[in-house]
Amino acid sequence: MPSQISSNHPSHSLSRFLIPWRYLTWWILSLPLLMILALIVHNFYLLLFSHVMAGSLWTGADIFLGFILGPIWKHLSPSERKAVQSRLIPKTLLYMPVLGLTTGTAGWYVAQYNGFATTHSAMFPWIIAAGLVTITLTIVGLGIMLPTSLSMLKEMEKTSPDPTRLTRLIFRNRRLAAVQGLLQVTIIIIMVYLTIAP
Repeated sequence: MPSQISSNHPSHSLSRFLIPWRYLTWWILSLPLLMILALIVHNFYLLLFSHVMAGSLWTGADIFLGFILGPIWKHLSPSERKAVQSRLIPKTLLYMPVLGLTTGTAGWYVAQYNGFATTHSAMFPWIIAAGLVTITLTIVGLGIMLPTSLSMLKEMEKTSPDPTRLTRLIFRNRRLAAVQGLLQVTIIIIMVYLTIAP
């Protein structure tokens, strides 16, 4: 029953604040903190762990949103889409940016440790390729998807949300999630090569 589903979703707690802080995935901050600790104590294992864990969570989330959840949208009614988004957006607002920034930053330091981040390394073109894909992922995520998600939250907070605008925003992020998924597959290909390359 749409009325029951939407009656208790997080957007009802947004009467004073656009971002529902209590619904954010605060535990994800443990990964950048671990990365910082690894850099301070010069522990490569912790650095690599933070990079791999952040990258795995980021890649998995993008592929899930783009290729599994994305195709489901066309089978949902507008009220069902709104109910899902009202729960999904707060969970990804902090989660996705933190994972993207942690993965890229830790990855650069890992490349430096392995000697790949110099122009003399045969792996340098692959590092540049990985960097470009990561930067693109971050720009799309932070520059387009995040503002779109915030616009959706703002629209859902209105007394009478515009269903046409809300649907347009939802499907914009759905298409972008598919793009993110494809880029994540690309970065996996690059990472596998860097792992097995001599």
